[in-house]
Amino acid sequence: MKIAVPAESRPGELRVAAVPDTVATLVKAGHVVTVAAGAGFGAWLSDDDYRKAGAQVSDGDVLAGAEVVLHVRPLVAGDAARLERGTVTIGFMSPAAELDGVRALRDAGTTSFSMELVPRISRAQSMDALTSQALVAGYRCALEAAMRLPRFFPLFMTAAGTVPPAKVLVLGAGVAGLQAIATARRLGAVVEAYDVRAASADEVRSMGATFVDLQLEVVEGAGGYAREQGEDRARRQAELLAPYVAKSDVLITTAAIPGRPAPRLVSSAMVAAMRPGSVVVDLAAESGGNVEGSLAGQEVSVGGVRIVGMADAASTMPVDASRLYAKNLTNLLALMVSDDGALALDLDDEVLAGACVTHDGVVRHEPTRQLLEGT
Repeated sequence: MKIAVPAESRPGELRVAAVPDTVATLVKAGHVVTVAAGAGFGAWLSDDDYRKAGAQVSDGDVLAGAEVVLHVRPLVAGDAARLERGTVTIGFMSPAAELDGVRALRDAGTTSFSMELVPRISRAQSMDALTSQALVAGYRCALEAAMRLPRFFPLFMTAAGTVPPAKVLVLGAGVAGLQAIATARRLGAVVEAYDVRAASADEVRSMGATFVDLQLEVVEGAGGYAREQGEDRARRQAELLAPYVAKSDVLITTAAIPGRPAPRLVSSAMVAAMRPGSVVVDLAAESGGNVEGSLAGQEVSVGGVRIVGMADAASTMPVDASRLYAKNLTNLLALMVSDDGALALDLDDEVLAGACVTHDGVVRHEPTRQLLEGT
């Protein structure tokens, strides 16, 4: 089977969809892997690293003749349109936001799988790229805050006096939030955290943080994700969170709802009540932001409080992010390959069915199909 790994073309994207270790696994299984020259440079991987793993490195069009294409960010419509009918693509697709790309994949007759849509079930854990990349993003958020806070994170007891630890509040205790908690704790901060989901309380406490219990009704959606809350509950939640936000030195927000804009958790008035020099890191800035006034990829100041809107958070640590993501892709691809190494797509398999967006000229993912019909 011919597997292609193109260089990522989206600005700021440093990750790559295959690393030498996963290339070696694929080559050992009998596949031919072609990697675009320079594809791994952003992740500090040279072309020679890929050659040593058994890959072919090409300066030409790696998509031509490919049976499988592994990618990180969504393929642009022009690249998707050049694929041969029956080609399989695997990577992040952001189908709701990349309708032109989905349309091109459909019209080209490709079978495309979106890593965002891999079902959150036990047998698919090793393929869950959202989780692996959230791990990286949560870690990075805590570091971004620590670098900007004009004081120590840990407690120091010195001859000149005692320096109290920083107070960190994390909103959203999914994978990214829990990793932000763990990292802030390792740095010595006192950490509190809040999430609308009931199961989060024990997870937060297991990380050594204090769970903020607002005594509100639980809001939980399918697959362990949060779901949208009503206007009245959101208002009461903001009122109850306000004093916790005000006393924090660092606020990290990671709340997200799949396929929907990020929930607005923190108003500008809540930010204004924080002490000057405090830091806010909004991981959800790219999808609308948990914090009013945050801008993706920018840092703004509100009354002496620095608000950092994260963008491409996982890509800021491309070495380990690529390592984890490439393994996710390889594990998902393994479900599509028969014992003799040929493609054998079983779209009755719940993992493949859940992740499939287009197949044989049809958009199989119903929400995306409805969006396309409405354009």
